[in-house]
Amino acid sequence: MVMHISFEHDAPRMHKRPTRIIFTADDFGLCDEVNEAVERGHRNGVLSAASLMVGAPAAKDAIARAHRMPRLAVGLHLTLVEGRPVLSPADLPALLKSDGTFHDDLVGAGIRWFFSPTARRQLRAEIRAQFEAFRATGLPLDHVNAHNHMHLHPTVLGLIIEVAREFDVRAVRLPYEAPAGLLTPWMALMKKRLSRAGLSFNDRVVGMHATGRVNESLVLRRLENPGPGATEFYFHPAVRTTSALEAAAPGYDRAGELAALTSPRVSARLTELGLTPACFRDIS
Repeated sequence: MVMHISFEHDAPRMHKRPTRIIFTADDFGLCDEVNEAVERGHRNGVLSAASLMVGAPAAKDAIARAHRMPRLAVGLHLTLVEGRPVLSPADLPALLKSDGTFHDDLVGAGIRWFFSPTARRQLRAEIRAQFEAFRATGLPLDHVNAHNHMHLHPTVLGLIIEVAREFDVRAVRLPYEAPAGLLTPWMALMKKRLSRAGLSFNDRVVGMHATGRVNESLVLRRLENPGPGATEFYFHPAVRTTSALEAAAPGYDRAGELAALTSPRVSARLTELGLTPACFRDIS
């Protein structure tokens, strides 16, 4: 049996929802170059939200900047691969490489989380620790997502839902961009789980098929007909690309993404549409 699932037209309620456009920067806290881009994108452009990596090297600087920008909606960017944990590496041997960092092999990490009770216990502890670290910032929690969209993993999503009430989680990114291909059934399951938990989510994203290359041209093209409900454009901007950033994500046009966020043409198009940049709390 072949299951046909539509996300753009699957429920009448979506057509009744107002059009909202969210502009989010991921990896807030990764380094000073990213943090500066987030501030410029928000103060001088359309950036309305940022996803904070609480255990990243420049997290302290990001938090200080966020407190100076009260209109910037900040969420938690759970980091469970390709980064350092919040907890001591000694507490997370099933999740880490020998150098104390998370595994870079996303598939292998997912298999361990699913089949190993030890890995799941340590994963639960680290996820809770990252939520607690975010709460300690004193910033309102606008949304939750995960580095490399690892909240698509059923174990990670389940743990987010498990702590949602305690940490005032109200919205989670749905990383859906058509065509979703093999991810379509996972998206359907994710929508059901979030809805049953009473959590809000966007209707679609822009950025999965052009990660690191969400430039002005692409943004304007996708704003020609944004559609009903909430569309999240997510970016990975930086004021300049360092060797460390290039090693972490080769080929990302980070300056081009910042240029899109500060583009007068993008701002003018939003005005034409009668829209102001939104955030997840607007859809929750």
